[in-house]
Amino acid sequence: MQGARRWVARSPMTRLPLRARLTALYATLFAGTTAVVLAVAYGVLSRHLHRTLPDPVADPILDRVVLQLVLVLLGTTLLAVVLGWVAARRALRPIEDVTAAARRVSDDRLDERLALDGPHDEVRELADTFDAMLDRLAEGIGAQRRFVANASHELRTPLTAIRTEVDVTLTDPDASREELRAMGESVLAGADELDDLLEALLVLARSQRGVARHGPVDLTDAARRAVADAPACPSLTISVHPRTDGVVARGDAALLRRVAANLVDNAVRYNADGGLVRIETARGRHEGRDWATLRVVNTGPRVPPEDVARISEPFERLGRHGSGSGLGLSIVRAAVEAHGGTTRIEAPATGGLDVTVSLPA
Repeated sequence: MQGARRWVARSPMTRLPLRARLTALYATLFAGTTAVVLAVAYGVLSRHLHRTLPDPVADPILDRVVLQLVLVLLGTTLLAVVLGWVAARRALRPIEDVTAAARRVSDDRLDERLALDGPHDEVRELADTFDAMLDRLAEGIGAQRRFVANASHELRTPLTAIRTEVDVTLTDPDASREELRAMGESVLAGADELDDLLEALLVLARSQRGVARHGPVDLTDAARRAVADAPACPSLTISVHPRTDGVVARGDAALLRRVAANLVDNAVRYNADGGLVRIETARGRHEGRDWATLRVVNTGPRVPPEDVARISEPFERLGRHGSGSGLGLSIVRAAVEAHGGTTRIEAPATGGLDVTVSLPA
């Protein structure tokens, strides 16, 4: 068997272009079918002649018939080769279009599409799949470019502040000790901001890679930890309400705890004085699967409904004031999707956000 596979792999036919192989296949099938038909016709004619004529008379007739049938077979085989070559070219033309489009596609030409017309056959499906792949590729590269541009801007802001503070202080030859100390504190604050931003970027990248570790994670416990670690804000009322017992999801404990922490942190940072943060956990069943849900509702500035889809994009704050990096909800969405879950974000008319993540229980 292995020897046969090696022979097929090394067969001269496999070295020919696909068009030549299709032509050979068409011609072989047509010639074989014609040869069978001619052989049957010769057999019927031979029996008929030998029944009705003496052998000395029938044999010369059959010899001439054989010669004519061979000529017919050769002619039809030649015609089959020509028609097979034309048919193969027509059949492979859409594939050639796909190949040419693939060669033209680059980072700067992602708008190339085949938009192939014709019947919904395998070639049309290939072309549609290629167009869909280009759509996803263009969307992914566009998102990467926006992310890199936004990340560069976010990183440049604290660096610019640090450099400005250092330049102003060092160019003053009479700078006092207090001014130098203030400069050092400003640089330290900028470094902390950079450290937080880089950590958020690393967590986002880790979330988008997928989940390497799986284990039980108590979402109620994760929510309570997030509340304990949330920024201090005495004017806010923060409460955790387990609606059912045993709200346990399965996944990476560190990532899912980061999901809870980011949701609570976002609800605290973008809130109003005297506002509320309500956290609910529950376990339910939907579409034949058990789900663990974590819901965080907060008061705060009103978010226009048309901007809800943008709020989970990296560095998107929608003009809201806060000291966060703008990556909180992006990390939440990426981590939840990596676990096979879903994120639903709603903007109540009264203000604030209502965020619900559903994870496999």
